[in-house]
Amino acid sequence: MEKIVIKGGQPLRGEVQVSGAKNSALPLLFATLLADGVSEISNVPALRDINTAVRLLRELGAEVDVSGDRCVINGSKIRSIEAPYDLVKTMRASVLVLGPLLARFGHARVSLPGGCAIGARPINLHLKGLEALGATITLDHGYVEATADKLRGAKISFDLPTVGGTENLLMAAALAEGETVLENAAREPEIVQLADALNSMGAMIEGAGTAIIKIQGVDKLEPLKCSVIPDRIEAGTFMIAAVITSGDVLVHGAVSADQEALISKLIEVGATITPEADGLRVVGPKKMQPVDIRTSVFPGFPTDMQAQFMALMTRAEGTSRISETVFENRFMHVCELQRMGADIQIDGHSAIIRGTKQMTGAPVMATDLRASASLIIAGLAAENTTEVSRIYHLDRGYEKIEKKLAALGAKIWREEE
Repeated sequence: MEKIVIKGGQPLRGEVQVSGAKNSALPLLFATLLADGVSEISNVPALRDINTAVRLLRELGAEVDVSGDRCVINGSKIRSIEAPYDLVKTMRASVLVLGPLLARFGHARVSLPGGCAIGARPINLHLKGLEALGATITLDHGYVEATADKLRGAKISFDLPTVGGTENLLMAAALAEGETVLENAAREPEIVQLADALNSMGAMIEGAGTAIIKIQGVDKLEPLKCSVIPDRIEAGTFMIAAVITSGDVLVHGAVSADQEALISKLIEVGATITPEADGLRVVGPKKMQPVDIRTSVFPGFPTDMQAQFMALMTRAEGTSRISETVFENRFMHVCELQRMGADIQIDGHSAIIRGTKQMTGAPVMATDLRASASLIIAGLAAENTTEVSRIYHLDRGYEKIEKKLAALGAKIWREEE
């Protein structure tokens, strides 16, 4: 098993390129199941979750060739409609094969999903939406089984905006008969890319990026060819790393429109953020101001940036409050930050952070994907050496992060425990 070692205290300086977005690449890979033929997706990040998705596609019978950041998927030889537990348990996004398999083959059997232990994330909204399209849903021995002779358009109103539910319904409705309307749909940039990709395949989708999406079903979709958008969460992680180290970093691939909530909070902290041709330049202040945040669905402050921002607030001169409204169990990184000297108290769904002059390196353990990034960020600014173990979480969502940070001047490397 590997760990990340960081000797803190070095300001980050230079330029860094953001990889393709994991949360966009995964639904795009599964969208290829909708078409009979060869699809090609570029700018695909080299991550554990991508490897899992490729294994799942192959398990279903697709031929998948991975070369660098390019994936070629031949979906003409699908022989199975079952996504087994051994694959789905490691990545909850695997449930996104449900909509495409059901729409194309009329039958899908998918294990209930796993993934990071950051709270209950039930797929009931996915299933209610598919039932509204005419699917028969049964739960049997840990599997969801969905059948439908023909999906038919319907009006579906989500109780809460759900990214995965919106994606599953977009893909299923693309091949349904008639019009489907999704109300209270998720608005994330990854939703917009999926809708654009489906439209390039021949789908008829309007309104992606707003709360109401309309899908006019078509009889057939053509293979997909597209490039994955930059990862806004990775970009935000590098932006916070630049701020906490009082550095100066040009983040290539960071998009202002995708980062408005984070940018406004970093400016409150004292950072200077300047748009450039293909990214954002982030300059951190010498003294950091405390800032309160409240996570929310897009375009609010992303829950996937909460842990990283908490690490930043441990260096602020004053008291800040972070309220988590999306997941009920997403403060597991607090105990690890406390091991490094952080003064943090939990108050229900909020964390109260009193800034300290200096954190101290310590052995810490990653508990989930974004928690691992928060510990690295804290380690970059801490005295002495920080060792982050269980970094298999990190490898699910960050491509070569230690090499990218080292190129910015950080003293960071990976080694065997």
